Amino acid sequence: MTIVVDDPVWRRAVEAVPRRRFVPGFYADSGKRSEDGLIVWEPVTEATDRERWAKAINSDTTLITQFDGDEPDWDRPVPRVGGAPTSSSTLPSLVVRMWVDAELEDGHDVLEIGTGTGYSTALACERLGGSGNVTSVEVDGHRLSQAAEALYACGYVPDLAVADGLYGYWPCAPYDRIVAACSVRTVPDAWVTQTRPGGKILTTLSGWLYGYARVLLTVRDDGTAEGPLLPGTISFMSARVQERPEPGNPTHWASLASNADARAVRHGPERLEAATEEGFFGRFLAQLAVPNAQLVTSGDTTCLIDVTTGSLAVLASNGGDWHVRQAGPLRLWDAVEDTFDLWDQADRPGPGSFRMSIDGRHQRIHHVTATGLSFTLPAAQAPSS
Repeated sequence: MTIVVDDPVWRRAVEAVPRRRFVPGFYADSGKRSEDGLIVWEPVTEATDRERWAKAINSDTTLITQFDGDEPDWDRPVPRVGGAPTSSSTLPSLVVRMWVDAELEDGHDVLEIGTGTGYSTALACERLGGSGNVTSVEVDGHRLSQAAEALYACGYVPDLAVADGLYGYWPCAPYDRIVAACSVRTVPDAWVTQTRPGGKILTTLSGWLYGYARVLLTVRDDGTAEGPLLPGTISFMSARVQERPEPGNPTHWASLASNADARAVRHGPERLEAATEEGFFGRFLAQLAVPNAQLVTSGDTTCLIDVTTGSLAVLASNGGDWHVRQAGPLRLWDAVEDTFDLWDQADRPGPGSFRMSIDGRHQRIHHVTATGLSFTLPAAQAPSS
């Protein structure tokens, strides 16, 4: 496996940590479908297909290792039909990039949110050696047990705990760096509180429209935090309690706007689906404008649904021309279009020209110069107990 790393210290860490020790098996798309049209996922291990397993382990790709929170028995693996991925071995170049961007230095005390397979934890341990302390927490006890076994077998002894990372981890605080291997809708207060003044938090922001952006925050002496969004599109699985809720039957929702007036749109839903770096960031900005909305497509109709307020936008195409009907207390599509208008007027600036600030419970993302491109994140959601 070849990973381009400019920093020689991190290059040595990558060369020293064997990924194969942390991924006893993974799931691959078999190409088959169930009677319901669901993907049949085939388990791949060293015992079942050594060549395929080794090729995947040595590639810079993400490997799915768990569905629906069910930890597999890799000694006796069985296929999966459908399901939502809940853990993976993230592509190694991304793991290294996260650690490099967090600006780890010798002597740092580090908290990793989401141990996963333990590979990322091992890289941090290798990088800091005996000159720092690595704490890693994982909400899934079975997942942590497997990671711990692999870490200890390789000679790494970080502090590990089964814990909800949205609370941080008080016993080992304070930290010089907190790095999240999951994405969050808002930065938990506990992370800011448990970071030393001058320390940094690196996390991926996400939401119910599946828009993503990374931020590197520096915590100040007064408990506030501020920092830039980082360039590039990187996605992580959401913190489990912040996953978007099931919206229900889109037909039921669409009926709420059946009597609403229709108008032509300035921006069609394709702007939320553009598979480009610019398009992905545009989706993130739209998500900031309607933070509790999610996109549901049914046939030729696209619905933007906010289950928290009962607001709805229904977009339908007639001969290529999109029209929208809206219902509920919020005009969701108006907010999306206003955001795209402002972004376009500013010549579509990328994430590097946006900053995030945290002051008490108020979290805000704003463009450094463009008037109007300023957003307040949704109120922090309490973690599960």
